[in-house]
Amino acid sequence: MNKILPLGKWLFILPFSMYIMLHFGKADVGASFVPSWLPFPMFWNYFTGACIAAFMVSCLIGKYDKLAAVLMALYVFLMIFLVHLPRAAESENDILNIFRNTIVTGALLIYAQYVAKDKRIVGDNTEGVS
Repeated sequence: MNKILPLGKWLFILPFSMYIMLHFGKADVGASFVPSWLPFPMFWNYFTGACIAAFMVSCLIGKYDKLAAVLMALYVFLMIFLVHLPRAAESENDILNIFRNTIVTGALLIYAQYVAKDKRIVGDNTEGVS
């Protein structure tokens, strides 16, 4: 069992590469998720793609990975309110995205609390464990 548990970190981090490919490979699709009231949707598409890449690199090298995971959780959580809730009001298709983003937000916070290696960010990885 202890031999397979470390795979969890990689199985969690590496699928985020799909979002990087979406933001850079199919920029028009990524930009279509930017709310209409925000100007420059292509900028926001590329910016968020770069932020996701920075999160992955940070986690892979173990520098500022706790901060990166918390900021990524904030981004994913904001996506629920800025993108998926308004879309769900128009169509039921985005309800699944709300649940998925909620799960990912929780997983990112768990990663920040218990997996992140960077000790420069305040917070002990064992806080809250009973």
